[in-house]
Amino acid sequence: MEEQLRVLIAIGFCLLLIMLRLESEKFGVAEYDEADVTGRRPSLRRRLAWYVLGFGLIVAVDLIHPTSSESLFLRLGDRLQAILFGLAFAAIGTLQAVAFAWLRYRRLRFPASRSYPGALLNSIGTTFIDEAAFRGLLLALLLGTGMDASLANAIQAILYALTTRLGAPGRDLYMLALIVVVGFMSGWLAIATGGIGAAFLGHAITRFAVFVCTGHPGRVVPRGRDPEDFERRQRLPSGWRVVGVGDPAYSDR
Repeated sequence: MEEQLRVLIAIGFCLLLIMLRLESEKFGVAEYDEADVTGRRPSLRRRLAWYVLGFGLIVAVDLIHPTSSESLFLRLGDRLQAILFGLAFAAIGTLQAVAFAWLRYRRLRFPASRSYPGALLNSIGTTFIDEAAFRGLLLALLLGTGMDASLANAIQAILYALTTRLGAPGRDLYMLALIVVVGFMSGWLAIATGGIGAAFLGHAITRFAVFVCTGHPGRVVPRGRDPEDFERRQRLPSGWRVVGVGDPAYSDR
């Protein structure tokens, strides 16, 4: 009876983690860790609160669940596989980030150097909470019910994509597809290695690579809606000039 109660409490904390991820936009973390239209950055205190809450809930589940070390994927898993598979995942993720930026912008849109420390913190913190919540806990709990591994992996990947809200109107569909693939690959790696080490390594590097190559932490706008696209459309054609007050050709008349 006590073990069943502890499992139910662990499930409740897992649901709280999913709800916390769903509210990431309000905290200015994950895909939303960037300046708003006025140029203001998200509050550091609010972002840190999100990371601390997520980490605290993960630790609580690990302590409360009666068989967390055997039943959950909150450990690194096989270390050698974690490194090898994680680096392979990271290489693929980095290559797709470079290819996407080149096809979309015809260049790599490196962000300002001052934004790198915050983006690195966001990549590591967000990835840890994502992997622990969806692969370390949710996927493991689904498998604990006797569910088929492929079905359980697909369910957690879809739920993960939904909580990011990247499918909302005005968002780029490629980023939604990418997050579904990341979720599915991370789940497969967690099952294969027995932990989230490989998924964490590959996912964190992929997330940071997207930021470096596109200038966004993941919330890339659809084609033609970047500020530089609006500026390009308003620019005068080559050789044209505005004739008006202050222009010599206009004032001579």
